[in-house]
Amino acid sequence: MVPVALTIAGSDSSGGAGIQADLKVFTAFRVYGAAVLTAVTAQNTSGVRAIVDLAPDFIGAQLDAVLDDFEVDAAKTGMLSRVGIVEALVARLTARPIPNLVVDPVMVASSGDRLLAEDAVKALRGSMIPLARLVTPNLPEAEILTHLRIDSTSTMRDAARALVDLGAHAALVKGGHLQGDDSHQANAIDILYDGESFYEFCAPRIDTMNTHGTGCVLSAAIAAGLALGADLRTAVGKAKKYLTSAIATAPGLGHGHGPLNHFAPSPF
Repeated sequence: MVPVALTIAGSDSSGGAGIQADLKVFTAFRVYGAAVLTAVTAQNTSGVRAIVDLAPDFIGAQLDAVLDDFEVDAAKTGMLSRVGIVEALVARLTARPIPNLVVDPVMVASSGDRLLAEDAVKALRGSMIPLARLVTPNLPEAEILTHLRIDSTSTMRDAARALVDLGAHAALVKGGHLQGDDSHQANAIDILYDGESFYEFCAPRIDTMNTHGTGCVLSAAIAAGLALGADLRTAVGKAKKYLTSAIATAPGLGHGHGPLNHFAPSPF
């Protein structure tokens, strides 16, 4: 049987993030990709021009349609921009749990455009995160969710622990935004906490503008790895390796934050 991975996210018309990026990553990992669309955006590598949120009931109907027909091995969430969308998904995912749910708390695009309403943050924090096998915030997102100031690997660990205290099975705090000593400048460090132990994943920091959709790509790659049967630590490590390669071999498209190479070799 071919593993099935599901993305629940918004559409990116430029193809670098969101549903489009997730499905390409699933294909690169050789898992079957299904999709539940939450919003449609008019965007490119330079910014988000417009957003149309889909009705929560229709989003729920999409999820029901997928779950009625497929056995989903893993899923990831991305852009959940309104509180009604979060509530509709939480209600269904509570009644019909999906194994290996990766919650990527998408709040701000690479261009700096806000993608999550303030009231949705509270719903995400209180209702969606407790359903997660893994939550994958970057540093600004982790600060919003935990109300902590994060400026070191030590405070990244504090944030990861706080996210697990919110109910997540595990937390991966991504250190791409971390500033500090020479080691932080040279390397991108992510910290995984599984409720018992901490693990660090380190890769060379690449000086590039091609960072559009990095969070989407990483969370999709982790979900794909989990769908393939990998344990959490292995899935995160291989996804990090894939992401680093995808950034390093980016095609150089667009005039802003360019997309990654979604067809970098799969580490599986």
